[in-house]
Amino acid sequence: MSISIIVAVTANNAIGAGGDLLFHIADDLRRFKAVTMEHPVVMGRRTFQSLPKGPLPGRLNVVVSRTMPAPADGSYSVVRSLADAVALASEAPGGEEVFIIGGGEIYREALPMVSKIYLTEINATVENADTFFPKLDDREWAVVETSDTHTTSSGTPYRFVTLERK
Repeated sequence: MSISIIVAVTANNAIGAGGDLLFHIADDLRRFKAVTMEHPVVMGRRTFQSLPKGPLPGRLNVVVSRTMPAPADGSYSVVRSLADAVALASEAPGGEEVFIIGGGEIYREALPMVSKIYLTEINATVENADTFFPKLDDREWAVVETSDTHTTSSGTPYRFVTLERK
């Protein structure tokens, strides 16, 4: 079992503001779906509550929360700790790769366990962000794949980068 992070970050490591993504990039959302489909996804309560259509289909959704009750319909799982989330997710179908999908606190807590990071690097700085991704130590991570640079419809450059722990 491996633990991976998938995240879109700006030049100043911002990932969110007001409980929402900073950018809605169609290619990034398609990549997210393609990479995580049929694998368990682990997230914090606020990330789960920000999902516009509820649990992500085609994946076990595991929410880390000390206050949120489990749903009566079993459409997602709620656990009290990241360790419990990873244990549950690793036993589920597709659990050979478990994806941490946010938010900031969950990313920080999970980072020491992670072996791979799927980044969408957005070449922009967002001043009003309130959620940030931890700064990565280049001595710990190697770039194993980089896409060409693309541009959003509003002219913001972005690229996909995959990192593996050295």
